[in-house]
Amino acid sequence: MPIDISGPQPDGPPSAESGGAGGSVRVFFDAILHPHRSLGRNGFRVLMAVVVAMNLIVAGIFVAHGAWPVVPFCGLDVLALWLAFRVSYRSARQYERVRLTDTALTVQRVHWKRPERRWSFHPYWLRITHNEPADHDRRGAAGQVTLSSHGQSVGVGSFLSPDERSTFARALGDALRSWRRPPCPPAPAG
Repeated sequence: MPIDISGPQPDGPPSAESGGAGGSVRVFFDAILHPHRSLGRNGFRVLMAVVVAMNLIVAGIFVAHGAWPVVPFCGLDVLALWLAFRVSYRSARQYERVRLTDTALTVQRVHWKRPERRWSFHPYWLRITHNEPADHDRRGAAGQVTLSSHGQSVGVGSFLSPDERSTFARALGDALRSWRRPPCPPAPAG
């Protein structure tokens, strides 16, 4: 599942987690966003078994006709397919975590090739912008959810489908409205 969202129930109080100093932090929203992978591990194993079986049949036909030098090349497509899926599954280890607590909205981005990045916003000043292009099929026209405050902004969920981005933006907007309902924490001075 590409989105795991947790937070308060619609009419319930925000969930509480224990803080480091014995206090508790109210969590209004906690979502972990993962890139979608259409083929799971078992599907990959089945696909590879079918490709290997087909390659063995083709190699057998070539050997039967005396073209045995072709046989090593039959394994190259299996190797290329395996490598492509390995890269795809490695990139699936990336995720983004968006968390709204009493004091901050934090975005944590973990990517398999780059160092972890974090952004922190005060929820009082936070603005959520959700842009979706009119034509989802246009190349290069990916929609995004942008979180902005005080000149700092970050896009989240760029790898989600348009419907998943809409669901995420709506859920985060609802949580932010819940955070702003009295008694909300005071706005920072300045």
